[in-house]
Amino acid sequence: MDAKQIIDANRYMTLATADAQGTPWASPVWFAHREYREFLWVSDPDARHSRNLAERPELAIAIFDSTVPPPDGTGVYMTATAEQTTEDIEAFSEQGVAQGLRAWTLEDVTPPERFRLYRATVTERWILGESSVRTRA
Repeated sequence: MDAKQIIDANRYMTLATADAQGTPWASPVWFAHREYREFLWVSDPDARHSRNLAERPELAIAIFDSTVPPPDGTGVYMTATAEQTTEDIEAFSEQGVAQGLRAWTLEDVTPPERFRLYRATVTERWILGESSVRTRA
């Protein structure tokens, strides 16, 4: 599988963030993407990963199929920079609706509502393939 196939076949990604002191935290989130280079999700700004990103916007992302036995697993690993945004809610909503989720609007991710839209822009990407070899994707 190539990186695009792995991304298209999965609905969740794991965000790896760290707070200002460097304490790590991992969180799975449902995601949408724009051209496989920008990843979108909604979260509560008070969630630990959101607070971490407010302090330190660099993160790592892993997308993989957890249902296959080892050594058949493949995955995409990325480094990125994240930000809270009000752009691209249409892309997030469109992909969600296509997967049976509700539609999202700008009003759903701005005060006084609970959730905000986040975007991670990929800086590097690798793929884990056969024999657990990691290569740049």
